[in-house]
Amino acid sequence: MEKQRLRTQVAIIGGGPAGLLLGQLLHRYGIDNVIFERKDRDYILGRIRAGVLEQGTVGLLDEVGVSARLHQDGLVHHGIELAFGGARHRIDMTKATGKTVTVYGQTEVTRDLMDARLAAGLTTVYDADNVGLHDFDGTQPRIRYEKDGKTHEVACDFIAGCDGFHGVSRQSVKPEALTVFERVYPFGWLGLLSDTPPVSDELIYNNHERGFALCSMRSPHRSRYYLQCALDEQVENWSDDKFWEELRRRLDPEAAATIVTGLSIEKSIAPLRSFVAEPMRFGRLFLAGDAAHIVPPTGAKGLNLAASDVHYLSTALREFYTEKSAAGIDDYSRRALGRVWKAERFSWWMTSMLHRFPGTDEFSSRIQRAELAYLIDSDAAKTSLSENYVGLPY
Repeated sequence: MEKQRLRTQVAIIGGGPAGLLLGQLLHRYGIDNVIFERKDRDYILGRIRAGVLEQGTVGLLDEVGVSARLHQDGLVHHGIELAFGGARHRIDMTKATGKTVTVYGQTEVTRDLMDARLAAGLTTVYDADNVGLHDFDGTQPRIRYEKDGKTHEVACDFIAGCDGFHGVSRQSVKPEALTVFERVYPFGWLGLLSDTPPVSDELIYNNHERGFALCSMRSPHRSRYYLQCALDEQVENWSDDKFWEELRRRLDPEAAATIVTGLSIEKSIAPLRSFVAEPMRFGRLFLAGDAAHIVPPTGAKGLNLAASDVHYLSTALREFYTEKSAAGIDDYSRRALGRVWKAERFSWWMTSMLHRFPGTDEFSSRIQRAELAYLIDSDAAKTSLSENYVGLPY
């Protein structure tokens, strides 16, 4: 175990990509930080997560010097395809915005950040049990945790809660200090990962009467597919053959005929949720990423929102330490939430436009089809989708 320090400037709760990126940015700015993570490294690297990075996220990874593998192995995408009514329609996002997105798995981003942190000799406490956040409403916050049968305490100036939706950081805030906005969608996504070439060079978003389907990828040899499914569906009920058969039904004829099927590496069902907790600052505690907000995965915004939160927070802390100014940290919540709510709107809109909702009447179905038809016929509508998909400016 690394030598335990009793004090740091910023205590970061959570060793996923949000916490790791914040740690690297702070290190670059000369700000001491320690990460506390309740799981071990292998557990974190075993999580299957999203893989579409906005240009701004790539820029932050460039800034902290961890993007070599990303630029070598990542797939730069200039557009997406929307499929409905048996036909596919391409939206050229680079033509509309001058920007691109990069397909590079969140697991790989996490690995690159972990390796950089290790190389820089920065402290990460893995397997930290019963982490407690104390006195963050005053000027001397503390972190208390258990490891190897001993209780440890670390004093700090600030705490950054990057520990996800179920983490201790948001739970440490008094409920009356939080305002929560939430929408739980009446369906989930059944996802399958396979070592097969993707059916298309770009992502295909399929609106179909049987339910939404997404054709995505991690690399030229690894594909990720999703099917809209009922909330009470069980993964055990879905053999690989059953999944591929249902996916083919929801694809356009060309994709259905050319898709390469194979054994699944992983299958899982994820619920869809829109969630925002306001504010994102409580005294000397700041929330970032999934600890403060969740988006449905339809808009590919989860990891990217965590990155913009971390950008706002790291620059605010740099301003505090270098300029002795609290203006940045005082404005953090407002700035972050402004971008969060725009991404929440976009993710809700994409979800509403592409999925079949239980009990939908024929009028609503026609409106949905008209929305899709307008989108592919209007340059203004395509530009609006593209601006949001590639990422709004920080």
